[in-house]
Amino acid sequence: MAPSLREASPKLKDAMEDCREKMQKTISSLLPQTDLAEAPLFDAMRYAALNGGKRLRPFMVLEGARVFGVDQGRARRVAAAAEFVHCYSLVHDDLPAMDNSDTRRGKAALHKAFDESTAILAGDALLTLAFEVLADPETHEDPRVRVELIALLAGAIGMHGMVGGQMLDLIGEKQEFDVGTISRLQRLKTGKLIAFCCEAGAILGKANPAHRQSLRNYAHDLGLAFQVTDDLLDLEGKAEEMGKPVGQDAKKATFVSTMGVEQARARAEMLVEQSVSHLRVFDGGRVDLLKDLAYYVLERRV
Repeated sequence: MAPSLREASPKLKDAMEDCREKMQKTISSLLPQTDLAEAPLFDAMRYAALNGGKRLRPFMVLEGARVFGVDQGRARRVAAAAEFVHCYSLVHDDLPAMDNSDTRRGKAALHKAFDESTAILAGDALLTLAFEVLADPETHEDPRVRVELIALLAGAIGMHGMVGGQMLDLIGEKQEFDVGTISRLQRLKTGKLIAFCCEAGAILGKANPAHRQSLRNYAHDLGLAFQVTDDLLDLEGKAEEMGKPVGQDAKKATFVSTMGVEQARARAEMLVEQSVSHLRVFDGGRVDLLKDLAYYVLERRV
């Protein structure tokens, strides 16, 4: 097992910090402030998208793009689109009708900082903006690449992806799921967007099918590992470190509730090792940061 980020990967730590700084600028430029009458909507969108966060999904996009020599300006636009989708999902997750959470990233949840109606509209607008960014020729001059990105993202977050997974999550509050169903739930709710982020750079770089499949497999196992560690953090983490309430998943069907803590932790370790093994097809050290990221997901505390 590789050592944790906190102990032994300053390169990854620096790269993630660089990603956060650059994505903050990119997101801000795509979400300018305005003095129009509907300015509260723009303010709410900026609050949701610029209010901290690890930027793991944008980092996956940028590193995947780097593997194939893609222009980083284009990659940052795709990364921003993925982050807009992620932020929309968090805004809607926190609503009273869903998880009813008052805090997010250590601050008031959007529906608390503004109001519930504005939060719904801001989430909708962030989701729509993601596709607007992908459709813009500035993202890529080849329309076929843009269409492929749009189609892949739509498939990852709709009824066969994130939204379908959220529906299963709600159903899981009322009935028990086996491990297979929980795996499917988390693959839809969390894993498919992660898969998009890992594959997007290969699409931008017009990579060969074998390389794309390797990144897809990496993302599949990493996405499940991410969710297992998320379940563990919800049980064992501290609210002040997490920046949000813990224990929110106590009534839900999770890997931890079904398998127990020790088996869940062992499963996460196994999934991380599997995810890293899928990257062996790449020569040299061009995927070293993606490997380090997998171990970071396992070791993270927030």
